[in-house]
Amino acid sequence: MKKLAVLTSGGDSPGMNAAIRAITRKSIYHGIEIYGIMNGYQGLIEGNIFKMEVGSVGDIIQRGGTKLRSARCQAFKTDEGQQAGIEQLKQKGIEGLIVIGGDGTFRGAKALTEKGFPCIGVPATIDNDIAGTDYTIGFDTALNTIIAAIDKIRDTATSHERTYVIEVMGRDAGDLALWAGLAAGAESILIPEKTDDISEVVHRIQRGHERGKKHSIIILAEGVASGIDYGKRLEEATNLEVRVTVLGHIQRGGSPTAFDRVLASRLGAKAVDLLLHGQAGQMVGMSENKLVNYDIAHVLSIEHAIEDKMYQLSKEISI
Repeated sequence: MKKLAVLTSGGDSPGMNAAIRAITRKSIYHGIEIYGIMNGYQGLIEGNIFKMEVGSVGDIIQRGGTKLRSARCQAFKTDEGQQAGIEQLKQKGIEGLIVIGGDGTFRGAKALTEKGFPCIGVPATIDNDIAGTDYTIGFDTALNTIIAAIDKIRDTATSHERTYVIEVMGRDAGDLALWAGLAAGAESILIPEKTDDISEVVHRIQRGHERGKKHSIIILAEGVASGIDYGKRLEEATNLEVRVTVLGHIQRGGSPTAFDRVLASRLGAKAVDLLLHGQAGQMVGMSENKLVNYDIAHVLSIEHAIEDKMYQLSKEISI
């Protein structure tokens, strides 16, 4: 291959720029022309494609978000939209595409590969909800952002002897809530993968009060319930003063951690290697600190699952 392209799609995550940088410079190192596609699959359909140079990715490894921007594109879910994207790539002589994003992004890559255009997927989503890799790009940074917020809120919870519900991202996956709750010492962690009746949370709060505990931190993944609604229900059930904090999109931004920068760099470089060795329709990942790759179709067929032992541990040590 002589010409490759890269795009970012779906929700942004810290470390995407590090992956773009690695892909660009790895390609140029091997004498390959590399093209950036702005605004994800929407930009691909529109032909918003430009040649990248070494300097194009200078000073971006430390920046959150994505230099190539991101957009959701309904048109690309259609056969016509996918074919239009392929034609745009072929017009520029581009022979392979690397996509950075989550499962929606990978579905687009799978469709292109099935139509005969080679694609590789790089997992980047703060939810850490992609099978086949221990970590996705952006998860560690988002996790640390949440932990820092919880630590600050706990100071106030302690000072005012209140119960706090902290809503974090995670519509379908509870990794952020589980990891953050365990790391920050939350009393209760509520995630989409597990059913916790509010009575259990109430019992845990009351048990703490009986032994003199004056405050509680409850971490709630957005896929379970609205933090505001849950806080009201909890207040009615306990007759305690409950405060709610919804962290929202603050979890997506910020400078990526060292872990995410290194992970993104390794995965991005691996994606280029796969295309150069004639492999397509693959997702790169990290398993037990080793680079791996799996068929995208296989990855998309596996339902994400949390680690049950970690969830059980969170209950055992939050008594």
